[in-house]
Amino acid sequence: MALRIRSFLPRSLYGRAALILILPIITIQLLVSVAFIQRHFEGVTEQMTASIVLELRLLQQTAQQRGLAAAVAMAAPLELSVAPAGADPVADRHDFTDFSGRVVQRVLREGLRDVQGVDLQTYRREVLVRFGAGDSALDVRVNRARVSASNPHQLLVLMVFASILLTLIAYIFLRNQLRPIKRLAETAEAFGKGRVVPYRPRGALEVRAAGAAFLAMRARIERQIEQRTMMLSGVSHDLRTPLTRMRLELSMLDPSPEVEALLGDLTDMERMIDAFLAFARGDATEQPTATDPVALCEKVAERARRAGLQVMLRPGPPCPSVQLRPDSVARALENLVNNAGRHADHCEISLSWTEQMLTIAVEDDGPGIPAAQRDEALRPFTRLDSSRNPNQGGGVGLGLAIAADVARSHGGTLRLGDSARMGGLKVDLILAR
Repeated sequence: MALRIRSFLPRSLYGRAALILILPIITIQLLVSVAFIQRHFEGVTEQMTASIVLELRLLQQTAQQRGLAAAVAMAAPLELSVAPAGADPVADRHDFTDFSGRVVQRVLREGLRDVQGVDLQTYRREVLVRFGAGDSALDVRVNRARVSASNPHQLLVLMVFASILLTLIAYIFLRNQLRPIKRLAETAEAFGKGRVVPYRPRGALEVRAAGAAFLAMRARIERQIEQRTMMLSGVSHDLRTPLTRMRLELSMLDPSPEVEALLGDLTDMERMIDAFLAFARGDATEQPTATDPVALCEKVAERARRAGLQVMLRPGPPCPSVQLRPDSVARALENLVNNAGRHADHCEISLSWTEQMLTIAVEDDGPGIPAAQRDEALRPFTRLDSSRNPNQGGGVGLGLAIAADVARSHGGTLRLGDSARMGGLKVDLILAR
């Protein structure tokens, strides 16, 4: 039951705040309206009709004791119209929406004897009452305003108008309080996608405190990224210097199988260091720009074909420009294509997009990755095939990890699956738009 009610509740902060604001106002209006209408249409109408009942009793006694002429003379000062009962019958009649009419008919029947009918339809502004028996029966017409309370249209309209006005004022103030929260959420979401959006804490003290905490957290993260980048730049320089010196010294020796083996080891070490630095550096130094994803995929596919890989870009619908880091996404896509080229004969790139996400799929006809090992495959320095050795042209276990890191920095994810069309592995590089 709770889940069923929750499904009808608004999900946005504005919607829930409006519900919290409007629902009590409507409830109070209904309660006040019901209580007022009941008091107005029933209580007041009963009192007014009861006072008229006393006058009608006096007229009835006067007509019975002194005749019709005396009753007519007495009715004039009381603003009542008295006449002998007509030939047409009088029945209880009132409009469906005439709530006070039912009360008038009930009180008149309870207070008078021999009431034949109370007609509230024939004369819109008067009440026709026929009471008495035989020749002494009388038709008395009473001004409707004397027996029932007037319709409280003005009061109800004023109450509704005041409620709408107060709701509008409350909504304006509430929106001013919710806008900083929404702005903070948008800024945090943009930072999660790798974009730094200017932000200034505003709103209530609690919202300002949350905004200041977010700015401090963002500054610490940016400072850590900057320090890591500087450290890696120094490490890269410190590592390459002795490797370059070793390569120079080996090149000065006489050619021999041992020298060739050492040169190969140096080449592998340089390749492993480049892969590690690419993973550790990530995309911290690159700013997002509007990029055509189709052109980026075509460029990656063309590079792969020049390297001897069988890569094809599957045509699809036009894709709009997306805010992303083109070099990082290209590096991640190249890693996926190179992995496919090492394990399959053919590879295919395709694109699909929605209003929130851009998906770049890389499929191949290789053996794929078992479902139980896919989480392990995304870990850094993991090579599922132990027979593949970096010294024999294999990778160092960072291709998928780099691609996953790039996807996360763009607010997305990397998903491994089976290719239904090519029969091998399908890797979805999902990026937030």
